[in-house]
Amino acid sequence: MDVDSIYEVPSSLFNEKIHLRIFDFFNLKYENKINLSKWNKFNKKIGKLNKTIKIAIVGKYVNLSESYKSLNEALFHSGVFNNVKVNLSWIDAVGLKDQSICKKNLSIYDGILVPGGFGERGALGKINAIKFSRLNKKPFLGICFGMQLAVIESARNIKGYEKASSTEFGKSDLPIIALISEWTGNSKIYKLDKSKIGGSMRLGSYESVLLPNTRIFDIYKKKRISERHRHRYEVNYEYINILEKNGITFSGMSPDMKLAEAMEIKNHPWFLGVQFHPELKSTPFNPHPIFNSFIKKISQLSK
Repeated sequence: MDVDSIYEVPSSLFNEKIHLRIFDFFNLKYENKINLSKWNKFNKKIGKLNKTIKIAIVGKYVNLSESYKSLNEALFHSGVFNNVKVNLSWIDAVGLKDQSICKKNLSIYDGILVPGGFGERGALGKINAIKFSRLNKKPFLGICFGMQLAVIESARNIKGYEKASSTEFGKSDLPIIALISEWTGNSKIYKLDKSKIGGSMRLGSYESVLLPNTRIFDIYKKKRISERHRHRYEVNYEYINILEKNGITFSGMSPDMKLAEAMEIKNHPWFLGVQFHPELKSTPFNPHPIFNSFIKKISQLSK
């Protein structure tokens, strides 16, 4: 069976009467009518997308197309939701060494996304891409590590914080991003132990409290949300006040108001970083609101 899209598989299998074979094999009664109208409508909508937007995903696993499969599909879901075709290009962050290279490689894109990914390799290129997005008013979404780098990029514009960094990259005098065990005594709560890095991740579903009159609050339209996490480093709570005084809005926080869950910057058409992974909750019939908003803004601004 050949199909143009994985989303055509349910209808195609139904047309091949595979359901009858399954019922027969398990000796089940075929009583209820199977309704595939949602799938059929979704596939018809895919065929009618007449506008295209281009998004650059700046990462380091660019040669492994399946590395971010859930992210690719989440953007596709929200593209269909917004009646636009989303063309994705994976840009190797390692090559983005300065703003002139960013201008050459990123100017053609309507939006920029920096996804999750551990380690220092490529981090500078991602920070340069974030700076390019900020300076050129291109819609930007940072996910997990992408949010942390957006915080670092913003911090480095503060006088005296030019060397702000993450302890994931090594020892730093300005650890804007760090393990909780490096800046608080709450290790028992979050089970963070530097001697056992494998058990230090904040993994699974956690709640966030959203700040009213912010972009992320407008996206969710509620004060409390629950999203899936997979990371071990956090925005260092000791620096949140100085960051907020210099243009960053931490629009989402943990219920105890210690852990940053979302950040935004002012005077930008759409700039948002989230510590969690919204792509993991997106489905064809219920695309995630963050991607819906991101793509909607890109579509509005693109020619």
